[in-house]
Order: sequence, then structure tokens, then C-alpha cells
Amino acid sequence: MKPMFIFVPSAFKHGVTEKDIHHAYNTAIYEGPIDGYINKFAFVGFNMAGNPIEVFYNPIGDDKIKIFHAMESRNSVIDQIR
Repeated sequence: MKPMFIFVPSAFKHGVTEKDIHHAYNTAIYEGPIDGYINKFAFVGFNMAGNPIEVFYNPIGDDKIKIFHAMESRNSVIDQIR
């Protein structure tokens, strides 16, 4: 079941749209915890143009996530999921 997305303004700082984030979730090639942090997770999927994006979030309850970061995937993130 897809969680409800709660967006904070910083999620859009790098020009990624809500539609891109939803599409990335639906096409995710990775989802898991962010190393070195408590209660911070990431997924990597593809935006509407087919480019990989990274999305960082905090779970808030059983069926909600608070998305606070989204941008084109950096090489360091891609390297971590290989």
C-alpha cells in the first residue's frame, strides 16, 4: 500500500515536482535507511522524464511519510545502492 505523502517546502528546493516524486516512488529501484541517521530513509526512482532522482523522508505513523528532500540523484547515492 502506498503511503500518504506529506511534503515540506524543502522537498521542492531543487525543482522536483510532486508528480516527479510520486512517479519515483512507483518506479523505485531502491528504498532503505540513510546511513548514519535515525529515522531518515531514502528511495531512488525515476522522474517523469526518466532521470533518476533521490528522495529523502521520515516515516510519520503507519501510512504517512514526510518528504523533505528531492533532487537528481548524486553519484554518491547511486554508488551506495549498487
